[in-house]
Amino acid sequence: MTSGNTMDDDDTFKILIATDIHLGYMEKDAIRGNDTFVTFDEILKHAKQHEVDFILLGGDLFHDNKPSRKTLHNCIALLRKYCMGDRPISFEILSDQAVNFGNSKFPWVNYQDENLNISIPVFSVHGNHDDPTGADGLCALDILSCAGLVNHFGRSRSVEKVEVSPMLLQKGTSNIALYGIGSIPDERLYRMFVNNQVAMLRPREDENCWFNLFVIHQNRSKHGATSYIPEQFLDDFLDLVVWGHEHECRITPERNEQQLFYVTQPGSSVVTSLSPGEAVKKHIGLLRVKGRKMNLQKIPLESVRQFFIQDVVLEHHQDLFNPDHPKVMQKIEAFCHEKVEEMLDQAERERLGNPLVPERPLIRLRVDYTGGFEAFNTTRFSQKFVDRLANPKDMVHFIRRREQKETKDEESINFDDLLSRTSADVLQLRVEDLVKQYFETAEKNVQLSLLTEQGMGKAVQEFVDKEERDAIEELINYQLEKTQRHLRERGVEAMEDKIDEEVRRFRESKRNTGEEEKEVQEAMSRAKAHRSQDQPDPFLDDDPDISELLDQPMESDDEPPTPQSSHGRGRGRGRRGRGQSSAPRATSGRGRGGVTASEPKPSGRGRAQKTALSSPLKNRSIVDAFQACSRKSTRGSAETSYADVFIDDDSDEDTSFARSSKQTQRTSSTAMPSRPSQSQSQTRKGVCFDEDDEEEFDPFKSSRSSKNRWR
Repeated sequence: MTSGNTMDDDDTFKILIATDIHLGYMEKDAIRGNDTFVTFDEILKHAKQHEVDFILLGGDLFHDNKPSRKTLHNCIALLRKYCMGDRPISFEILSDQAVNFGNSKFPWVNYQDENLNISIPVFSVHGNHDDPTGADGLCALDILSCAGLVNHFGRSRSVEKVEVSPMLLQKGTSNIALYGIGSIPDERLYRMFVNNQVAMLRPREDENCWFNLFVIHQNRSKHGATSYIPEQFLDDFLDLVVWGHEHECRITPERNEQQLFYVTQPGSSVVTSLSPGEAVKKHIGLLRVKGRKMNLQKIPLESVRQFFIQDVVLEHHQDLFNPDHPKVMQKIEAFCHEKVEEMLDQAERERLGNPLVPERPLIRLRVDYTGGFEAFNTTRFSQKFVDRLANPKDMVHFIRRREQKETKDEESINFDDLLSRTSADVLQLRVEDLVKQYFETAEKNVQLSLLTEQGMGKAVQEFVDKEERDAIEELINYQLEKTQRHLRERGVEAMEDKIDEEVRRFRESKRNTGEEEKEVQEAMSRAKAHRSQDQPDPFLDDDPDISELLDQPMESDDEPPTPQSSHGRGRGRGRRGRGQSSAPRATSGRGRGGVTASEPKPSGRGRAQKTALSSPLKNRSIVDAFQACSRKSTRGSAETSYADVFIDDDSDEDTSFARSSKQTQRTSSTAMPSRPSQSQSQTRKGVCFDEDDEEEFDPFKSSRSSKNRWR
C-alpha cells in the first residue's frame, strides 16, 4: 500500500513487525544456505513498498552469537539497500534518547545523525541467540548500531532489577510508548517479576493518551516451573505485546482476558526445527496505530521454504502390518514411501504460480514403531529422494514411546535415544535440563553432595553453548573456596560426619534464594577474566599462526605448565530456539576469543611437539574440565580435610503466582499520576484485525461495542 491510501494519514503510525529472522542459519548448507537472506530481503522489501514509518524486530536477528563474515556482510548490504535513502521521517522521539540508547556509543536514534541518510529506521531488541556477551558485553546488534543501521534498545545490565523506560514516539496526534526487554534467562526474569523487581515506567503527562506497545523475547509456553514468563506478569496498562522467541506463527492478536491486552506472536521467518509449530504458514505484520486504536494486517512470506510434517503410528495400522510377518519391514518402508510422495505432491501443487518459493521442500515423517516393530535403513530410504528434498538425511525420524514406570527411581535417561536423534531435534534440547534429569535419575552414590543440579546445568551450558572452557572448573573452585571459608568461620570439628552435616546445612540455607545465582555469575566472571586481557576481535575468522607457536620453548615434565595464549577461530554457537535460557549479560563470556589455559606438555621434539601443538584448546572436553578441577582439588587437600567438597549455588524457586498476588507485583513510576482502572483504560482501545491476507478494509472503523473508544 502507498501513502496515498486513505487509511494512511498524517496521524497514523505504520510499523512492520517481525521476529526471529535467524540470519546465517545453516549458511554452509548447499541447498538451504541462502534461505535466511532471501527471506530477510523480502521482509525489507515489504517495508519499503508499504512505506512504513519504522521496522520493529523482536530479537534473534542473527542465529549465531558471533555471526560469520558472510552473514554480517549480507545483513549490512540488505539494510543499506532498503533502509537508507532520502525519504523523510514523519515521526519524532520525545523521550530522552540518552536513556533509550544509553548502551550505544552513539546514544541517539540513527535517522537524527547528521552523517547518515536513513529512510526506514530499524528498532530491535536482542534475542537469546544474539545476546550481549564477552568482557565488554557486546553483541552483533551493537555492531549494526555503531554502523548506524539498527537502533538497539531494551537492554538491561542489572541482574537483580529491570527498569524499562519507554521510547516516546509522536506522529501527528498519535503517541506511542514503546517498551522493550531484550532476552534475559527465563528463570531470572521470572524471579524478578515475583519479587517486584521489574518496573515499567509511564509518561508523566497524559499517560492515558499513549498507545503502549511492548516487545519481549522470552518463553511464552511453559517449559518448566519458572522457565517461562506468564502473560499475567505483564502490566495491564499495555495495549499490544509483540512476543518474540516462539517460532510458531500466531500473528493474529490474541486477547488476554485477565490483563485486557492483546498479544501477537509473529514467529520465525525460517524453519529452524522440524517440529509441528514450524509447519504453520509464516507471516510478518503491518501494524497501524492511530490514537488508541490499532489494526494488524498479516503479510504472508512467499520466499520461505515449504515444510510438511506427518506422524505415522504403526500400531494404528494393524490391518496392514504384523510385527511377526517376515516381510513387515518392506511393507513399512513402502508405506512410508507413499506418505512422502503425498507430501511432495502437495508441495508441488502449492508451489504452482509462485516463483519465490524454493524448489525443494522440507519433509519430516515421524514413525512411531512401538509394539515390536523394527526400523528400516533410513539412509538407503533417503537416497530415493535426494534430488527432490532439501533435507533427505533427516526426512524420516523413528520414535518409540517409553513405557510408564511405576516408580520414579526406576526412570533413567535413554542416552541411546538421544544419540539417535537428528541434529534438528537435538537443537531443541536444553543442556541444563539434561543435567538436571541425569542427577534426578542417577543412583545415590553418584549424586551431587554440594553442587545443585541447576548450577551445574548452567556451568555445562556455558561450556557447551558458549564455549567457555573454564566455566565448570571455575564454578567448582569458587564453591570449594566458599565452602572451606564457611567451615573455617563456623569452627567445625575435623570429623567427617560433622563436616557433612554442616555442608548440607550450608547448601540448604541458600536454596531458593538469589544468592545462588549471584555466586554462579561470580564464577562465570572468573572464567571470563582468564581471557579478557588477550581477547581478539570475536568477528575475525583467521587461523592461528603456527609458526609463532613453534617458536615457543618446550616445557619440561617437572615444571608447571606455562599459560599460553590461544587465538581461537572466533565462532560461537548461539544456538537453541525454543526454551533456551540465555547467559547473564555482564557476567558470562562466549566464543573462543583469546583464552589463557594450560596445554598438555610435549614429551619430545620434532613430530611429538607438532602433535601437541595441533590440539587446540577448543577441543577440550567436559571431562577434561572436570579432571582439571579434580586435580586442583587433590593438590589442595593437604590444607584442609574437606578440600574436595563440591558445592553449587544456583537453584531457582518453584514459585507459583495467583491473581491476588499479581496486584502487588505490578509496578509503575512513583512520580506518575494515578491511572484509571482496567475497565476504564481498556474502553479507550479500538481493535480491528485483518483475517484475510489480501482483503483491504478500514482498520479504524469502530464496532458497535467500541463506538465511544475514540478519544
